[in-house]
Amino acid sequence: MNAREPEQSSAVREESLEPQVTRVCLERGETWVFASALDWPGWCRRGKGDEAAIDVLLDYADRYALVAGPGFAPGTVEVVGYVKGNRTTDFGAPDARGPWDSEPLDHQEADRLVGLLEKSWRYFDAVVRDAPAQLRKGPRGGGRDRDPIAAHVREAERAYSAKTGTRIPPHTPWHQQRAAVSMALRAAVTTGTWPVRYTIRRCAWHVLDHAWEIEDKS
Repeated sequence: MNAREPEQSSAVREESLEPQVTRVCLERGETWVFASALDWPGWCRRGKGDEAAIDVLLDYADRYALVAGPGFAPGTVEVVGYVKGNRTTDFGAPDARGPWDSEPLDHQEADRLVGLLEKSWRYFDAVVRDAPAQLRKGPRGGGRDRDPIAAHVREAERAYSAKTGTRIPPHTPWHQQRAAVSMALRAAVTTGTWPVRYTIRRCAWHVLDHAWEIEDKS
């Protein structure tokens, strides 16, 4: 499989002493394939087949760079494994986990990954702040407006946190909810059914997927 490399500035190329590699897992459903960059939570896209999913992922490299900031240094895609999708995959959300999601996670790496999730939250907040209340609808009038999307993201984050054993009461102010999620994930352990690595990349995918949706419909 010949995967394209996202464009990098000459400065980044000169500073890189070794070729950068982007570890990617492919989640294969019957309808969609999701390509997820394992070390860059939130950089996850779908396509109709393996190569299409990787192509879309790389097409979003510049958009993800706006979220991750100057530390984002992707390189050649290396597919590290495949996992079978399910109904949720074909509905349009990554939902399957692989052995990479249970890799040991020290506190330094947990802090880096949670930091990227927090950047995703800040990016989403800025998009919501700048977007019109009413968004463009699909050809048949489908789709949610800005505030219902934001409410959906907030409630999804609360539901996701429960998967790690962190129970957040309904109607908790959003900044307090996020603080509780960050603290639990930075501990790098879970008492729930979702591994920490998977929780971070699933949460980051969800918030950025909707941030980009709002941008595209504004």
